[in-house]
Amino acid sequence: MKTKPYLTLEDVKKIATGAEAEALRNNWAVAFAIVDDGGHLLWFQRLDGVPPVSSHLAPAKARTAALGRRESRIYEEIINNGRVSFLSAPELEGMLEGGVPVVVDGHVIGAVGVSGVKSTEDAQIAKAGIAALTGE
Repeated sequence: MKTKPYLTLEDVKKIATGAEAEALRNNWAVAFAIVDDGGHLLWFQRLDGVPPVSSHLAPAKARTAALGRRESRIYEEIINNGRVSFLSAPELEGMLEGGVPVVVDGHVIGAVGVSGVKSTEDAQIAKAGIAALTGE
């Protein structure tokens, strides 16, 4: 039997603290979600002033990154490069930049999705949250 790491509540709180700190440091109003490796919501936070739609986009980006085992921007790039049939992929609704997988010891153990500012800034916040956990 193989074993793999998984996100604990303490881990999720570290990620959330790192993501919130990055958003506040830059004065960015965002929503962010943290999911496990199956895309199940573990944490959701919406900062003051973020548009309501971000409450749907952040969890969708996180779920896409977790299930796909890659950043959600990869799917956006695939679609933008002409493979629009990818829009029919099941269970992937957040195919926009801002979803980043959490990788520990080569295992995707979850993901962070952010929405509310430019896509590159969303990803920056997600990566800052993950760095608060992994130290990378």
